[in-house]
Amino acid sequence: MLRPMTIEPEQQVGVGTQDAFQRLWTPHRMAYIQGENKPTGPEAGDGCPFCALPDLSDEDGLIVARGTHVYAVLNLYPYNGGHLMVVPFRHVADYTELDDAETAELAELTKRAMTALRKASGAHGFNIGMNQGAAAGAGIAAHLHQHIVPRWGGDTNFMPVVGHTKVLPQLLADTRRMLADAWPVD
Repeated sequence: MLRPMTIEPEQQVGVGTQDAFQRLWTPHRMAYIQGENKPTGPEAGDGCPFCALPDLSDEDGLIVARGTHVYAVLNLYPYNGGHLMVVPFRHVADYTELDDAETAELAELTKRAMTALRKASGAHGFNIGMNQGAAAGAGIAAHLHQHIVPRWGGDTNFMPVVGHTKVLPQLLADTRRMLADAWPVD
């Protein structure tokens, strides 16, 4: 088990203003912050990761389930353990661009994701939603995706509130396997 290194405030050099806070460094987040693997334009061929993921194996792409029109995938930069997204295979940016079959399957896979998350992790609740457009906070605005974030009573503890840090207790590959095993079938 990793334990945070204890450094006395007087030993902290080069970290800005000295204080009594411990720091959990998460350098992997810089890829997200700097936009690594973000599309270079609005078209499907412009480096869209949501268009590329279905060509990978489920394990390599962190895909939990595939439908005819949409698929469920773990978020590479999750808000909570088990944070899933339901993504249409077709490269569309706006919810109103989905056809009826895509809309229905997006809803169905969202329900199945909730069922799998409850079974696999005992989720007490969910935040479900879409950020439509960059101005609304969409990290990849060119390809529609719906977030399904599991929540548990008391999960807003001191780490995210005071430390602005999320602690994820499981590797994404292990989470993908657990959810795929719990995914409901017809």
